[in-house]
Amino acid sequence: MTTDGLVATTIEHLRNFVRARRQAGRSIGLVPTMGALHEGHLSLVKRLKSDVDEVIVTIFVNPAQFGPKEDFDKYPRQLSNDLEKLKSVEADLVFAPCVDEIYPKNFATTISVAGPAQAGLEDRFRPTHFTGVATIVAKLLIQAQADIAIFGEKDFQQLLVIRQLARDLDIPTRIFSGPTLRESDGLAMSSRNVYLSPSERAIAPLIYQTLLAAARDVNSGEKPGAAIHKAQEALQKAGFVVDYVEARCAETLLPLTQAHAGPIRLLVAANIGKTRLIDNIAAT
Repeated sequence: MTTDGLVATTIEHLRNFVRARRQAGRSIGLVPTMGALHEGHLSLVKRLKSDVDEVIVTIFVNPAQFGPKEDFDKYPRQLSNDLEKLKSVEADLVFAPCVDEIYPKNFATTISVAGPAQAGLEDRFRPTHFTGVATIVAKLLIQAQADIAIFGEKDFQQLLVIRQLARDLDIPTRIFSGPTLRESDGLAMSSRNVYLSPSERAIAPLIYQTLLAAARDVNSGEKPGAAIHKAQEALQKAGFVVDYVEARCAETLLPLTQAHAGPIRLLVAANIGKTRLIDNIAAT
């Protein structure tokens, strides 16, 4: 459990916690997760502990962001382990509602998203995904009324969608980002890494290595399109089924133009076996 044993399963409990802390003059941070926590998640909690007085971690596997052929039913759920990990980083409250608490009978409202949510990246392969993400994040931001919420950069398109959401809907919560944490061989930490077989796990770090090579090429003056083409070929040769490798404007995720002079983000989604992995890094 968390340091004071607080686990909320209802919105009412969450709001009572927030109300009491607000009355005591405490600031609040929010770390939304789907559980199966790893060091990447814990790093976000640690980051917020230095910025706010109280950190709330949500654990909710959101059915609305899974497509009909995706892994909702087998997505790892390990609440007791997650609570032990959150105790080690002194999270102040865990909000772990059931599906009916978040989506009660006759629930009928979702958020329509455009901008970075329709960049032709994850949305091209998961067309309903960001509607589900935007809806649950908006609900959590409203429920928690946090001063700051933090999201990892590994899901870079998601991060930009959430920033747009908060701006467009005038949600006062500030949106922070945390850097992607990696295993010692460079593989981005992800709850889905547990699906990898030993042979697949040995190949998976090539995603990061390929991104690094593409970034070096771009930073050395090679045209992004050429660098991306080489990266895609390298991944396919290694045995990945590539959904996309893209170089995009880091601020909007729009395709690059010849006149583009700002920061660039290199993004990839690729499948190895039955596991789909995403990653991204900055280029200049």
